[in-house]
Amino acid sequence: MEQGKYSVGLDIGTTKIVAIIGRENEYGKIEVLGIGKSKSLGVHRGVVNNITQTIKSIQQAVEEAEVNSGLKIGSVVVGIAGQHIRSLHHSDYITRADSEEVINEDDLDKLCNQVYKLVMLPGEEIIHVLPQEYKVDGQAEIKQPIGMYGGRLEANFHVVVGQVSSIKNVARCIKSAGLDLGNITLEPLASSEAVLSQEEKEAGVALIDIGGGTTDLAIFKDGIIRHTAVIPFGGGVITEDIKEGCSIIEKQAELLKMKFGSAWPGENKDNEIVSIPGLRGREPKEITLKNLSKIIHARVVEIIEQVYVEIKNYGHEEQKKKLIAGIVLTGGGSQLKHLKQLVEYITGMDTRIGYPNEHLAGDSDEAVASPLYATAVGLLMNAIRNEGKEQTTEEEEMEFAEEEAVLAGHEGDTQTASKVRKERKSVFDKWSEKLKDFLDNAE
Repeated sequence: MEQGKYSVGLDIGTTKIVAIIGRENEYGKIEVLGIGKSKSLGVHRGVVNNITQTIKSIQQAVEEAEVNSGLKIGSVVVGIAGQHIRSLHHSDYITRADSEEVINEDDLDKLCNQVYKLVMLPGEEIIHVLPQEYKVDGQAEIKQPIGMYGGRLEANFHVVVGQVSSIKNVARCIKSAGLDLGNITLEPLASSEAVLSQEEKEAGVALIDIGGGTTDLAIFKDGIIRHTAVIPFGGGVITEDIKEGCSIIEKQAELLKMKFGSAWPGENKDNEIVSIPGLRGREPKEITLKNLSKIIHARVVEIIEQVYVEIKNYGHEEQKKKLIAGIVLTGGGSQLKHLKQLVEYITGMDTRIGYPNEHLAGDSDEAVASPLYATAVGLLMNAIRNEGKEQTTEEEEMEFAEEEAVLAGHEGDTQTASKVRKERKSVFDKWSEKLKDFLDNAE
């Protein structure tokens, strides 16, 4: 297979690291060519705290994906999450020199770049600047101002901020594992691409991605991302509680949670008991399923209530901000029995489990269509979109440059071509470049 025809998403999670190789087929669906996963050692609550271990785990996942697909991995798109991520709202404006000229891409770039200059707390860096809606000369609620006329261009922005050191550590791990960093994306954004439909984003929806170390939240309304948050609890804390509450080892606690765990204590009868083999030479332990689900229930309620506080902070009780499509649960933690019912009970909102199979080709491996891989599939989609963008812009640039050169009367003029190439860069590419420069300088 030719190089450049496939892309790679790498999800560095607290419990697992997943590398997924894929490409877009002729129907616009994603064909997964290979997947590799390894146990994540060295990541705590979404943040790298042991670089050597993390590099090892990344290499293991990447090697497995390479063996499965028979392809070589070069550049990867990585997700970033963790308790250091926070988001804020910011409004900014620019005054245009000539109000009789049409607003173009450059004006929007100028406005976005202004937000990147915001002074952050020491050690923080802006990861994403996401425009909400624009105002042109006081006329509000404009989604796409390109093509309009006006002197003052304003916008509300959703700004996602993270710690420089954490972002740098992720980048260092990728580099040391012998890979190129194609792009960094916020994990809740990646998951939302994989499991949400455009209709849901329009109607208003909260995506809750329950991972091992963190629970990520992304809220969409009118097709635009409105709020993001990372809550520093996930499935790992539930396992920890079972381990403490039942005095068993972690491996057994994890198995118990997955096989017999339920978020709804009323489901289990008092006489349902599981026997767990004791440690060397010790008696087996007997645990009632009712007790098990009580432990799980207490922690799950705490996680959901924290997420619900964030949903309320966004203002979901206001009529205009209502989330009509309710909640979508994804991530490994969403596979817990009766979780959907519990979330509906606590929040009073419609809930469904999000599977990333909508965008996958029909013959994809069943395993990949699990909520466990939502983030990895979303990162792969992001990587494919970036590849596509690069290819189309390159083709466009050359065509455009040739036209320009013909018009200007100097055919084969490469200067014009390079000038046009400079102009044609999306905000996202600029951000990636900025981040890369920043990381290179920080080495």
